[in-house]
Amino acid sequence: MINILDRVQGSALQAKIVTAEEAALLINPGDHVGISGFTPSGYPKAVPLALAKRMESDPFQIDLWTGASVGDEADGALVRVNGIARRFPYQTNGDMRKALNAAKVRYNDMHLSHVAQNVRYGFFGDCDVAIVEAVCIREDGGIIPSTSVGNTPTYIHKAKKVIVEVNVSQPMSLVGMHDIYEPLDPPYRQPLPITGPGNRVGTPYIPCDPEKIVAIVPCDITDKTRPLAAIDDDAKAMSQHLIEFFQNEIKHGRLPKNLLPLQSGVGSVANAVISGLAQGPFTNLSIFTEVIQDGMFDLIDAGKVEVCSGTALSPSPDGLKRFYDNVDLYSKKIILRPQELSNSPELARRLGVIAMNTAIEFDIFGNVNSTHIMGSKMMNGIGGSGDFTRNAYISIFTCPSVAKEGKISAIVPMVSHVDHSEHDVNIIVTEQGVADLRGKSPKERAQAIIENCVHPDYKNILWDYLKLTDGKAQTPHSMRAALAMHAELAKSGDMKNVDWAQYK
Repeated sequence: MINILDRVQGSALQAKIVTAEEAALLINPGDHVGISGFTPSGYPKAVPLALAKRMESDPFQIDLWTGASVGDEADGALVRVNGIARRFPYQTNGDMRKALNAAKVRYNDMHLSHVAQNVRYGFFGDCDVAIVEAVCIREDGGIIPSTSVGNTPTYIHKAKKVIVEVNVSQPMSLVGMHDIYEPLDPPYRQPLPITGPGNRVGTPYIPCDPEKIVAIVPCDITDKTRPLAAIDDDAKAMSQHLIEFFQNEIKHGRLPKNLLPLQSGVGSVANAVISGLAQGPFTNLSIFTEVIQDGMFDLIDAGKVEVCSGTALSPSPDGLKRFYDNVDLYSKKIILRPQELSNSPELARRLGVIAMNTAIEFDIFGNVNSTHIMGSKMMNGIGGSGDFTRNAYISIFTCPSVAKEGKISAIVPMVSHVDHSEHDVNIIVTEQGVADLRGKSPKERAQAIIENCVHPDYKNILWDYLKLTDGKAQTPHSMRAALAMHAELAKSGDMKNVDWAQYK
């Protein structure tokens, strides 16, 4: 067994060190299990793998609650043995996605800032077991998380039993990077005492009654972070459009020279866009976001960032090595908080966060679909984008204008699923340009989006759609034709083949 005695303080806690297989026996059929992890960072590995192995010979199911997505050792291993009955709030695993879309797992997609409080309110039933990854454990039971915080403090707080994986692959240099604060619930809730991204308001560990800890498991399995796509010309163009947009906002007095705290969503496009800002003129930046990806390291390395607050490190494998190799530098800039704080609508509004998120598609009136392919197939989930979008100083969505070699336009007459309504979306950016939707009527928004953001192959198609109603409506839709581009994609495989003549 891996030696973790130097990471577990006190003989009483050291006496609880067991194997992953022994710990997995403490989980019962039907249990509500809350685990650490936010993106494939800081999630338990050994115990979920052992639990999946147990389920192979003793089939049963649990409900799995997380911070956001987690690695294959949890989501993948458990779903492949049909071990998950219900899952929330966000996922990115391929096997899990197939199970959701085959209706084999009941999935509740929800705003990430809401999860912890809803668990404390009792909306989902009791939390039976918390399984959390830690760097080390204090003698008083205080748990030092690793590369993410997510909903871990609340799962530990509410769980009847706590299982801790002490992962020796996570360096002790992570100690001190966390800021753990759990708000009171109504009617006793107080304002969150954060007035700047760099404020520390809590403890560097998660408080836990040592009596609740029923098992401590040694682990050396590393985080399985995902590679990020190379930064292509489209991403570079979107970054440049954003830089020019910010410069214009500064020129007109709507932003300070160091902007306002930046939030960026997860994924390759979001990472590429934020990385591009490292080449921009802005300095003394602050970050108030949920995930910290390679692009954030680029900004820090360029000397552009004063502080970077988030709930998880979510870099590429190369980015994770880069972090560990330079942890002394990055630990001075980075603060990891519970997602209830990192994604707080209250804090996004107070700090004036500039929200930059990605879309699957958006329509000509500014509604955004960030979750569903063709309206019905779940991709990942809304994540934290809604937390920031509705409450941001400026809400921005980025997306390449086309996909699948131009057969799909990311801009359509009507989105097939709405995650962010037109009321919350200020700015749309593609490689083609920027559409500023602030203060515009629906028809004006459509004109701005088609003119500035649509790929040339689809401009006339979308102009022609607008003509179907002659613009004689507050929101000029043809309900017969609104989803015709999606129908054409399903029929012929290419949206460009849509024929508006049949809808006149």
